[in-house]
Amino acid sequence: MKRLTRCLTALVSITGLVAFSSATPGHAGDAADYPEFPYQPTTYSEPYRGQFHFSSQGGWMNDPNGLLHYKGTYHFFYQHNPHGLGWDTMHWGHATSTDLVHWTQKPIALEPGVHPGDLWSGAGVVDSGNTSGLRTGTEDPLVVFSGTNGVSVFYSLDAGRTFQSYDGGRKVVTMPGTSRDPKVLWHAPTRRWVMVVWSDEGGNGVNVYTSPNLLDWTHRSRYAADWLFECPDLFELAVDGDGKRRKWVLTDASGEYVVGDFDGTTFATDWRQPQRMDHGGNHAGGSFYAGQVFNNMPDDRVVQMVWMGGNQGATWTGNASFPAELGLRTTPAGPRLTRRPIEEIGELRYRTSSWRDRRLTPASAAALLRTQSVDTYEVEAEFDLKGATAKRFGFRLDVRPGGAAGSEVLYDTAARTLMGAPLEPVRDRVKIRMLVDRAQLEVFGNDGLASITSNVAFDQRPDTRGLSLYTEGGGVRLVSLDLHELAPAWGMGEPTLVHNLPGQWRVVNGSWTDVAAGKQGSAGGDAFYLSDRTGADFTYEGDVRLVSGTAAALTFRADPQAKGHYTANIDSRAGVVKLWRPGRDIATYKTSVVAGRVYHLKVVAKGASIKVYLDGGATPVIDATDDQYASGHFGLNVFDGTAQFQNIRLN
Repeated sequence: MKRLTRCLTALVSITGLVAFSSATPGHAGDAADYPEFPYQPTTYSEPYRGQFHFSSQGGWMNDPNGLLHYKGTYHFFYQHNPHGLGWDTMHWGHATSTDLVHWTQKPIALEPGVHPGDLWSGAGVVDSGNTSGLRTGTEDPLVVFSGTNGVSVFYSLDAGRTFQSYDGGRKVVTMPGTSRDPKVLWHAPTRRWVMVVWSDEGGNGVNVYTSPNLLDWTHRSRYAADWLFECPDLFELAVDGDGKRRKWVLTDASGEYVVGDFDGTTFATDWRQPQRMDHGGNHAGGSFYAGQVFNNMPDDRVVQMVWMGGNQGATWTGNASFPAELGLRTTPAGPRLTRRPIEEIGELRYRTSSWRDRRLTPASAAALLRTQSVDTYEVEAEFDLKGATAKRFGFRLDVRPGGAAGSEVLYDTAARTLMGAPLEPVRDRVKIRMLVDRAQLEVFGNDGLASITSNVAFDQRPDTRGLSLYTEGGGVRLVSLDLHELAPAWGMGEPTLVHNLPGQWRVVNGSWTDVAAGKQGSAGGDAFYLSDRTGADFTYEGDVRLVSGTAAALTFRADPQAKGHYTANIDSRAGVVKLWRPGRDIATYKTSVVAGRVYHLKVVAKGASIKVYLDGGATPVIDATDDQYASGHFGLNVFDGTAQFQNIRLN
């Protein structure tokens, strides 16, 4: 967490936030208690908004916090000011993903006034063994650590939806001097939790603590180093992928690191000076700061996300780096950390163009990609330096009609540097990999031995999307080049609607908003909220609540504009459950429908047979036959009123 004086920028208010309702400190409350939610709507298509780099839906973001995986979902918490575009009064923002690529904005996780203390940077773990004894139901405790000049504990018993403080926010660890940024991990050999906390006691360094239960901590050692300033991280990596040769890595906020050994209580290294894992803007508010790796990963990967502070738009400031897998590779200079984009980047590739074995001169390099016009993309290229005469070679990005470029990614053959970062050829070859977004540029050399993370304000005009190869002072052989165009990663989730339908949801009439209870629709007539998912035979069910007005419903087998569809509703004016389609009321079931009550509707469709069940009953209240529509989209419907929907499931 950065000092205010290092990060403060002009505070700009954000409109469209719900009014505050009080909640008792130490109790999690619900989304309605968090005044910054919901955020003002966005299509995530504004100028300079990254299309596959996460940014907060609104407000300021900085350090990644509490990164963890639980039951198929990755949780990304982050330092957050939802009230403006500058650093102020830190909250913990929250987003989730099932694949580390498509992120869904969630309500605030830690909120001043709801949760006590300074809610600055920290870590998160999954207490799957219930060592803390905090579990009260079926979900494992998700335990996060925050605070300055001492560490406070917060925990969730509902899979990260809400958090409450432990012991009223009492600090479970304190130490002399200024301290912040606890990182917590499980050390399997000693079967203990480990915490490292930055402090300036006697100079920069980290204190190491251990605990059997996440709540009671014992000081074990201190690792002091002048270079080690704030946001420490500690993790283990296999050397050259060999699980039998493992080393520990200790990092700080700027991406400096040392490699050594850790026995569960003491970190030791024979390195005199740290190395740098990235050569971008390694300072608070720069383009690479406060990185953190995920805890409780479902595989053996060590995956990191980093704050890129140089990105700003009309309603947000800051973004996260694309997740990178970390490794440790033997080099002539010793073991070095590597960073590579996670393999899930492939989910975004929708078109690939390839070139092989081309001898590049300045003229042929400029001509090879002349017809390319690309917006967001990935490049994988390999060059052979045998016989190369070029002084520099690489790529020019954001090329305009007149030939000017917004950025360059070049290798210097004499200096042996990539964009100024040291990079020795490997068997006379240099690999360059780039992730290019609307204001984000991540460059990786030789499978991650070099990493350069930058925020670049690329020109947003459609005629500035050129990409060209470049050589200077001679030629070089291009071994291979793959250009992958990348689709946007946004729009794949719902912040408050719990559902299992993959793909996007789209508004067809009416007003649809995110509220604490789920998805809320309002309309004077019929309004639909349709999923991309389609089906023919299925079981489709969910909870519907009529807030006011006439009817709320589940829609299925709908066309994209809901001109044709089946809909099963609860109708308060007629006092019925009704199955209908445009032009025909197929069947009804008489029952009392009360505004404010939650009804559970279930539809079982097989061919022309359509059965509707109410409130978990074993017998359908409607058993009808209609063959007008064989398949189509699933969705939600409200008629002449306001309704809320939750727990939408498709089998």
